[in-house]
Amino acid sequence: MPGTNLTREEAAIRSGLVTTEAYTIALDLAGESETTFGSVTEIEFSAKPGTSTFLDIIAHSIERVVLNGEDLDTSAYADSRFPIANLQEHNTVRVEATMDYSHTGEGLHRYVDPADGEVYLYSQFEVGDARRVFANFEQPDLKAVYTFTVTAPSSWRVFSNSPSPEPQIVSDGVATWSFSTTEKMSTYLTSIVAGPYEGFNNDSYISTDGREIPLGVWARKSLAEYLDSEELFLITKQGFEFYEANYGHPYPFRKYDQIFCPEYNAGAMEHPGNVTLVESYVFRTKPTGAMIDRRIITILHEQAHMWFGDLVTMKWWDDLWLNESFAEYMSHLAAVANTRLTDAWTTFLTSEKSWATSEDQLPSTHPIAADVVDLETVLINFDGITYGKGASVLKQLAAWVGLDEFLAGVRSYIAKYAWGNATLADLLTELEAASGRDLSEWTKLWLGESGVNIFTPEVKVAADGTIESLTLIQESDGRSSLRPHRMAVGGFDVVDGKLTRVLSTELDVDGERTEVAEFAGKNRPGLILVNDYDYAYGKFRLDQESLAFAVENLDKFAVQDHLARTSVLLSAWDMCRDGLMSASAYVDIALRALPDETDGTVLRYTLAQVNTAVNLYSSLENRDGLRSKAAAVLFDILATSVAGSDHQLQIAGAAMRAAESEEQLAQIAGWLEGARVPSGFEVDAEQRWLIIVALAAAGQIGEAEIAAEFDRDATSYGQIYSAQARGALADPTVRESVWSDITGQDVSNTVQRNLCLGIMRSSAESMVPFAERYYADAEAQWNDHTVEIAKNMLEYAYPIQLAGRTDLGVDIVELGHTWLAEHEDAAAACIRLVSEQVDRAERAVRAQAADKN
Repeated sequence: MPGTNLTREEAAIRSGLVTTEAYTIALDLAGESETTFGSVTEIEFSAKPGTSTFLDIIAHSIERVVLNGEDLDTSAYADSRFPIANLQEHNTVRVEATMDYSHTGEGLHRYVDPADGEVYLYSQFEVGDARRVFANFEQPDLKAVYTFTVTAPSSWRVFSNSPSPEPQIVSDGVATWSFSTTEKMSTYLTSIVAGPYEGFNNDSYISTDGREIPLGVWARKSLAEYLDSEELFLITKQGFEFYEANYGHPYPFRKYDQIFCPEYNAGAMEHPGNVTLVESYVFRTKPTGAMIDRRIITILHEQAHMWFGDLVTMKWWDDLWLNESFAEYMSHLAAVANTRLTDAWTTFLTSEKSWATSEDQLPSTHPIAADVVDLETVLINFDGITYGKGASVLKQLAAWVGLDEFLAGVRSYIAKYAWGNATLADLLTELEAASGRDLSEWTKLWLGESGVNIFTPEVKVAADGTIESLTLIQESDGRSSLRPHRMAVGGFDVVDGKLTRVLSTELDVDGERTEVAEFAGKNRPGLILVNDYDYAYGKFRLDQESLAFAVENLDKFAVQDHLARTSVLLSAWDMCRDGLMSASAYVDIALRALPDETDGTVLRYTLAQVNTAVNLYSSLENRDGLRSKAAAVLFDILATSVAGSDHQLQIAGAAMRAAESEEQLAQIAGWLEGARVPSGFEVDAEQRWLIIVALAAAGQIGEAEIAAEFDRDATSYGQIYSAQARGALADPTVRESVWSDITGQDVSNTVQRNLCLGIMRSSAESMVPFAERYYADAEAQWNDHTVEIAKNMLEYAYPIQLAGRTDLGVDIVELGHTWLAEHEDAAAACIRLVSEQVDRAERAVRAQAADKN
């Protein structure tokens, strides 16, 4: 039985029979029900006469279906499909149904604001969830135009892809919004957002074709005062300037609203003209530098999709990677070229590329151009390969063929396929024509194979200190061929007190051994950095002399060479993850780098890596001492951080998390009362919650204190952090209740995810009873829940604290392998998610072995 799945083969057969033309959709959101709403859909489509196919719909109930004037038996509805037969050349089908509101962020999500009781709705349809709101043909290559009519409380605002019309009052307290017909788009790109949203629509952008594009930014009523509209509009207009110039096509739609939505699963979604974003990008409290930078990239990412993804759309989900990685690459390109985030490539290396190389080493890694056979496959492919590796490889491709030639090919692609669907092959054809290069071999090696190549410099030095030879050794990780790369190699020495690039060359690297001829005969620099400027994708080792020299001189890198410093830090982290450097040694390096780290994103990730090294990768014999050392150093750094700086803010958060001694825990608890607060550090609502979570994880407080803090901050943020704090509590009764919420049906997506995140803060001892429980519940979690809810549990509730803790009488790696052997017939996506967690545990055990004295 298909359930809610749809295969590529089924979609291809259907698109061979059907051509969609227009949808007319009426939604009744004004009813008294808190769980369901009314949906009436009329679809005009062409078909091969006499053929049969099916509509996609996930409904609470279907009241009536009329095909070409004939009523059909509604009992035919099963497994998210409604069959339609004896089609004519031109057809109209009408479906009257009752649909369910969502609490999982999939379909039409309903949220009640705890601050004021107001109701907010937003839709999220990617990949296949438009059918939870209206009957349709749910596949990206059956594009159409849409005319929405929405009935809702008259006090609300309603947004869609078309400009919002003036509402017409239809009864007391109820109004109807009749939207104009949209441009042509896929079902997953349609959008409805409704509720008492407030915001700003007092700015616009003048497109290159002379049109004035209205801009709007919106949030829940209780958050609207925190919208920094001037900054949001500035980034948006800077993005439009860059994209219109480089895509060679005016912005394709009529307006551009950006709406910050509660309980949002992703960072944002690229609905044409109606972008939705996670509301954590509305800064109610002081944000970290990393969050500010990520918001810029997210805004630019969604804008990039307006052309690449919305105007030209993938034919099937095989090319999801192209859609997402292209937007990720272009967003960083736009940030560097036309915003204040000129060091965005450092952000990219630290976050996206590091994410990609980590996931490329999982047993579930896949080629960038994945074989997406059905919707279940694509739903778990929103991963580091699809985003980070794909974007990294596009960056490499642009360096190889030339950026101007790359963008020229993109412009040709957009011009040729505007308002239609296209494939990777179509893009490659245009890139080959623009660059004059044959990309067939590049495509095979980079897009058709998984895995990451490893590079190690082999340095031979003469007696006089000059380099006899420098050779780059390329290895396969066992999955990939030896690939062609374009990269730079840099040499650094201390000059006038600064670590300065004294040698540099760019070259094409291919095969097992590549000589760097330009370094021969030169004095050996202290640091030889492979992949200087970060053009290439791979794992780049440092030779021992370079590593020691770089660590000794971390504080001497020039500001303009921050990317090089970051490359050194990430190389050390990669060695730690691979068991080539002890966790203790890595922590020493990272703690040395933290006091003068100036990049917010690098600081965020380095702090997270220290936490992982201390609490997961360290050996049991060293762990207590390493914890004490790291906590002490973090509190010392905090004492010297510049008052009010982002550095102080992030170090304080890390110190809270690391606090372990009675003195340290008492110190952060005192901050709640205003005692001994570092100068310039504001203990705002978010910081109070971070302290509460830390104290809960340390066993210093219980449910009563968490509830009292929620009474003080009964907001969406209070919901999030109180769930984290409750999840962190070790009390067996509370933990049992938390596990029930995580695996049950009663809490929302956001509450469930944050309960899981709280569990990640728990002690290993408190998680022992849940090692077997995790595996026992895994398959049912996938089978009985939506994908988002299942993923939250399978990814975030895994008891990773127990990796290597056989001293507690449990071996989660062995349990994992047993589960995998006994569940070969489970859903492939479920097996993949569990196998990834088992691999994480195995990596931790290997790292622990490398850290033993």
